[in-house]
Amino acid sequence: MSAFRLARTATAVLLAVSGAALAAGPADAATPAAASASAHHYGHSYDGGVWGGYVAQGSGFRSVSGSWTMPQVQCNTANDLFAPWVGIDGYGSQTVEQTGVQVDCSSGSPVYSGWYEMYPAPPQYFNDPVDAGDSFTAGVVANGGGSYTLTLTDTTKGWTETTRQRLNAQNVSAEAVIESPSQSYPSFTSLDFSGITVNGRSFDAYSPQAIDSGQYTETALQNGAFSIVPAS
Repeated sequence: MSAFRLARTATAVLLAVSGAALAAGPADAATPAAASASAHHYGHSYDGGVWGGYVAQGSGFRSVSGSWTMPQVQCNTANDLFAPWVGIDGYGSQTVEQTGVQVDCSSGSPVYSGWYEMYPAPPQYFNDPVDAGDSFTAGVVANGGGSYTLTLTDTTKGWTETTRQRLNAQNVSAEAVIESPSQSYPSFTSLDFSGITVNGRSFDAYSPQAIDSGQYTETALQNGAFSIVPAS
């Protein structure tokens, strides 16, 4: 990805992702007692967080999927928080349908957990074990009629979580990004996305644009793959 810093005018457009929609409650996920980051929403305020990744815009986005490996991180402050995720909507719309893995440093040490979010409903956390070095595949599918299937698989540990949710959404964008809604992220070397597809085609086919808030540097997207590193 070629990195660029979002201008304030572009950021203002992105504020359109914060809004209201109707979402069903989680059917098969639980919020851990230690999930202090649960107050943070992912994917709804591009100017209020730290960003890096790619977004495709248009209409008729029915599915997005991608893979990555969670890096080893070093917590710098208790406010450090970041997550890679894939999703539909969130850029120029009022909802986001998304799933990924977060690293939360509020305990003083990195805590990894899988999650999904049907914004504006809060994120829901899976109880499955997650560690640095685990490889993940995530996907969001729009089934039609406001129904969505979100799937997160830890291919290293061998678990899969699938949940079906409902949301009155528009399906006008698809993303593969990393985000820190706390505006503070732990130190890490690199995070590599691969195999990103949209509607069953390579992400490249949709001419996605880089989105970043200046704290990350992205490599060029090639065959549905790119890397993100903290900006120097």
